[in-house]
Amino acid sequence: MRVDSFDYFLPEGLIAQHPAPQRDASRLMVIHRTGGSIEHRRFYDVTEYLSPGDCLVLNRSKVLPARLLGTKSATGAGVEFLLLRRQEGDLWQALVRPGKKLRPGDRVEFSQAPRLIGLVEDYGPEGTRLVRMEYEGVFLETLEQVGKIPLPPYIERESRAEDGERYQTVYCREEGSVAAPTAGLHFTEELLARIRDKGVGLAFVTLHVGVGTFRPVKCESVEDHHMHFEEYELDWENAALINERRRAGGKIVAVGTTSVRTLESVAEEDGTVRACRGATDIFIYPGYRFKAVDRLITNFHLPRSTLLMLVSAFYNREAVLSAYREAVEEEYRFFSYGDAMLLL
Repeated sequence: MRVDSFDYFLPEGLIAQHPAPQRDASRLMVIHRTGGSIEHRRFYDVTEYLSPGDCLVLNRSKVLPARLLGTKSATGAGVEFLLLRRQEGDLWQALVRPGKKLRPGDRVEFSQAPRLIGLVEDYGPEGTRLVRMEYEGVFLETLEQVGKIPLPPYIERESRAEDGERYQTVYCREEGSVAAPTAGLHFTEELLARIRDKGVGLAFVTLHVGVGTFRPVKCESVEDHHMHFEEYELDWENAALINERRRAGGKIVAVGTTSVRTLESVAEEDGTVRACRGATDIFIYPGYRFKAVDRLITNFHLPRSTLLMLVSAFYNREAVLSAYREAVEEEYRFFSYGDAMLLL
């Protein structure tokens, strides 16, 4: 299976550079997999496609303000860090720029008040560095003051104050992602309340989105691509709710590809999910048999991306690419701050 078979034409002007004025007023393309019909709605209409007894599964990971701008102590040269994941204690794996200029032993100053310094200790995998952070007080509180939200590279502007709120879901809790689980950005507290009032269960998983979400698939064959490991957790209470709704005949509706990857990583062959935590590198592409997910809410994804491959596996490649062509014709907004799709 060739990677270029998941390509499509996207005018640059359709890449959303800012969030919609109102979260749940984004557009919603509804695809009926049985029959192939398509409806064009608003996201707040999603309640019409959920039934009492269904279970909506949402990823409550929170985006870290993990982008740090500093200066190299020895030379005063500008340096940029993207903290990817905590190795242990205050030792972090980070992407650094310019990479060739930072070596073990280098010291980088990000802020004096509050104090935040990075000491490069070693080289990490795939061009990263292992950096020990020095700070005063509580690290995450310091990071909130000094760091910036790491917007994806296709958003061609600096992050602003509004991104601190809008590039997070309203239900985020567990800090650890370098990118938002963007399908969840469309939900408001009021919309979630309406969904609960309809008798739909709300279950939560955590999957911390890693740097792999930014990296393109470079090989020619889909099967040759290897996913990065991402940490996940499904606790006992939420696993029990998902299993209870499934046994009673309700549909399991995954919000975003991260929720899909978590559920499919912890699912038994009969669709039962088990409470656990760990790391997954599951790669879902056409030919995969879904066990735990019945319906999917997702944004529109980059050409040739693993996320587009996952959506194609949930429906089929030709139909998904046809829907994307229609979305382009209808001038939907694409990617992280863009519009959404519901696959029934």
